[in-house]
Amino acid sequence: MPYYSTMITFEHGLEIDLVDELAAQAFASVLASKLEPGLIVYLYGDLGSGKTTLVRGMLTALGQEGAIKSPTYTLVESYAIGNLDIYHFDLYRLNEPAELEDIGIKDYLGPTAICMFEWADKGIGYIPEADIEITISFSNPGRRFKLMANTELGIKVLQEMTVG
Repeated sequence: MPYYSTMITFEHGLEIDLVDELAAQAFASVLASKLEPGLIVYLYGDLGSGKTTLVRGMLTALGQEGAIKSPTYTLVESYAIGNLDIYHFDLYRLNEPAELEDIGIKDYLGPTAICMFEWADKGIGYIPEADIEITISFSNPGRRFKLMANTELGIKVLQEMTVG
């Protein structure tokens, strides 16, 4: 039985309805298994829609042990898992995109890094283009996840999600 109630695929994207927390955790595990070094992910959604929960689920699936903190006040939380460096950014409290230079944004971007940006629109001009954009919305019941690929790497990841 699949982890989603419905999956719709379209050119360079897919839309998935998840009915509950268990389905969301399963989705996070599947997505985590497809992550590639160098991947840039933008996460969109209203407050409380599940952006941080999705990242926590992916990190847990990848083997992160211990606390997984929200970067709401720190702007970024870093995780070294296996040969991956994963950076979870929350730009909600950013006043100006130029503040990203103060935290050394360029130091986080590298060929082995995976960067996930919540509220990415607040960093435009200072963060790279997204390989994948994920928009999370409330759906009754559960959540709807819309994933759009903007690059070849993003397309590869989404294609792998629809196989098997």
